[in-house]
Amino acid sequence: MTTSAEGRPGAGTRTGQDMAGLAAEVGRLRAEITRRHLLDLATGVLAAQLSASPADAAEHLDSLSHATGLGIEDLAADIVNAVAGRPAGETAETVGPGSATGWAHTGLLADSLGPDPAVAAASVTGLSVPHVTDARPVADTAAARRARRAAAAAETKDTVGEAARALLDGGLAPLGAESLWLWRRDAGGCLCLAGHAGVSAAEAAAWQWIPPAAPPAFHSVLSEGSPVWLATGPADGEVLPGPTPHSARALLPVRRRGAVVGLALVTWPGPLTFEAPLMRALVGLTEVAGTVLDAADSPPATTPALVDVLDSLVHPAMLLRLAPSTSAPTVEHLNEYAVAALGGASFPEERSLPLALPHVHADLAHLARRAHRSARAQRVPRLPLSTAPGQQDPPPLLDVRVLPAGADGVVVLWHTVTDPGLASERAVARIQSVGLFQDSLTGGDTVWSEQAYGIFGRGRDEPPVPLLGLRGLVHPDDGAALTELLRTLTERRTGAQTVLRIVLGDRRTVRHVRVAAEPLLDGGTITGIAGVYQDVSESRRTEAALTATFDQLTAVRTRAELRHQVALQLQQAIVPEVPDVQQLPGLVAAARYRPAAEEYRVGGDWYDVQPLPSGKVLVAVGDVAGHGIDSVTGMVALRNAQRGLACTGDSPRRLMEWLNEATLRTSGHPTATAVCALYDPEDRSLVWSSAGHLPLLLLRDGVARLIEPPQDILLGAVPSYAYQERRTELRPGDTLLLYTDGLVERRHDGLDQGLAQLSAAAERVSGYPPDEQVDLLLGAATGDTDDDTSIVAVQVR
Repeated sequence: MTTSAEGRPGAGTRTGQDMAGLAAEVGRLRAEITRRHLLDLATGVLAAQLSASPADAAEHLDSLSHATGLGIEDLAADIVNAVAGRPAGETAETVGPGSATGWAHTGLLADSLGPDPAVAAASVTGLSVPHVTDARPVADTAAARRARRAAAAAETKDTVGEAARALLDGGLAPLGAESLWLWRRDAGGCLCLAGHAGVSAAEAAAWQWIPPAAPPAFHSVLSEGSPVWLATGPADGEVLPGPTPHSARALLPVRRRGAVVGLALVTWPGPLTFEAPLMRALVGLTEVAGTVLDAADSPPATTPALVDVLDSLVHPAMLLRLAPSTSAPTVEHLNEYAVAALGGASFPEERSLPLALPHVHADLAHLARRAHRSARAQRVPRLPLSTAPGQQDPPPLLDVRVLPAGADGVVVLWHTVTDPGLASERAVARIQSVGLFQDSLTGGDTVWSEQAYGIFGRGRDEPPVPLLGLRGLVHPDDGAALTELLRTLTERRTGAQTVLRIVLGDRRTVRHVRVAAEPLLDGGTITGIAGVYQDVSESRRTEAALTATFDQLTAVRTRAELRHQVALQLQQAIVPEVPDVQQLPGLVAAARYRPAAEEYRVGGDWYDVQPLPSGKVLVAVGDVAGHGIDSVTGMVALRNAQRGLACTGDSPRRLMEWLNEATLRTSGHPTATAVCALYDPEDRSLVWSSAGHLPLLLLRDGVARLIEPPQDILLGAVPSYAYQERRTELRPGDTLLLYTDGLVERRHDGLDQGLAQLSAAAERVSGYPPDEQVDLLLGAATGDTDDDTSIVAVQVR
């Protein structure tokens, strides 16, 4: 049995400070990578044009920035733009300060390099510009710099899809463009969609592959290597990607080293007039596409319709994909609200859930697996489930819903601001027949339902009292309970309930009022409290009446104690807490038993290790459901039945089937889990069968391994059930642990976490003899369910 870190609730969590800084750090590093890329390009240009070393060129770039008062990134963008290449048909004269690819601030650079702007430009760029007299207009300069930054950002991305988004957001969107498509041309002339931005998942899936001959506009661009400008959409009868048939489209060839290697398509919301500056800007922006087509492909959405639905929502949503072998969730898609809720950071495609949500990934993975297995939606009011006082956690996920989607998909929906209606519903669910209230902590009013006024004996013309101001109406002896309620709501930021005695206005009438409330959260800030009041005075009077029967209950308790003592003596006779170490054929065995609690020491655990007439050794552990005399008598019956049946020499599978029939015929109709194993010292083999019991733990060479049992049902569930059996080969020095659930189960943790802790503890005590191993493991047991515990260790000689 294998257990992943994601499968253990609470494992692998980060602190709130780590989470708060993660998104900002990722954004800063990506911005710095783009900046360094742009500066490196400009430094390379200067090094080539001035015949200087890279270090001198970098120093010169910094000096130019200080001398001109121009930001170093703006200056770098101008330098790269000056030598970025001329679109087809341009001459040296047209690539000047007024063109989209020309020099922007030749005049400013002249102050550093010489008195003549033309000479300055020529000295740095090597261009022949004999008639330059005016600098480019400021608007054109800003646009050119923006486009160059977008190109630099695209060149640093890991996938073509990320590069397309950088080009669209930074360069094309300011030009009014709505979407960008990038296709790569393969050896057969087909176009394969490599990346896109501003496009729905369903539309991208429809245009994933395009044959060489269709549509005609694509074929024209690829064969002639020239852009096609469609101001009012494609010709009649021709279908191209875009929002409407008459939307403007620009189809441009994507080149690398002079060869056409792909095609770019830019779309607008409606018709558009393509003027020369716009066409030059589009050509310049799409030139960078040739450098990013070699990046990794952006994986297509496997469920495009579902992705589009999630993108249309106005609250955070994500699509998880569960690995077939491990069921480990991977984030396949985040809508824009989810990205914003996670800090706006950009994560690589197919990211792991712990990277996207480090503080709640374990709980979310547990919900995802449960939704997938049960095919039912899972709901929790918030993740993480609770917050310790004073702990600086990131904002929680509120009103979380996890829905199964397809064979291996799971959709996660949540909110970042508490929905007061849902919070009130959760509070009402705690109790019935109540009056509602809602308090604002940001300057708003307190609102009561009509029933709340009646509970507090106040008229509708009197102002409602907020929960924080309730102390003047509460009985002095209940002040501590009110303080604890308010501390839970405001410091722990979780729901709570308590019962308070309310003194009405006549100062003589006292009512017992149950209060159940939930905090209203906006991110990590509490904005109010919503909840319910319930008059439970009648039930309190009933409790007082029941107290009068205490003497009768005491007599009943005395009789029950006698039954308990009988069961305790019977249990101790059958299952001693510290038996002697047993020397058996080929084995050394040690066992320990720990009752559930001091005040209630009777449970249904049993264990058995005995040699058989056949020369084999029986090793068994079982657990009858429940406590008390019934579970003990059931345990005695099953243990004795198993002992007798084992002497037949039959297989563990057959023994388990007989034991199941014996369970069905035992008084009280108990149910039980059990493991029955036969060890053969001749070949050191262990043949075993399990009835819904926990996995065996094999300790070999200091490494613990859980052996997954067959998925068979517990004893006493159904008649005539056919059990399976497994064969495990043992080696000298191996230790096998059999145990009951009291050793590993905890109230608030998953079973996987308890098994992982047992495995770690077993490895730490692997060098000890069996009797010391069971003592140490029992002492380190993490179970807290008040259940009795049995553990058996058998070591191969």
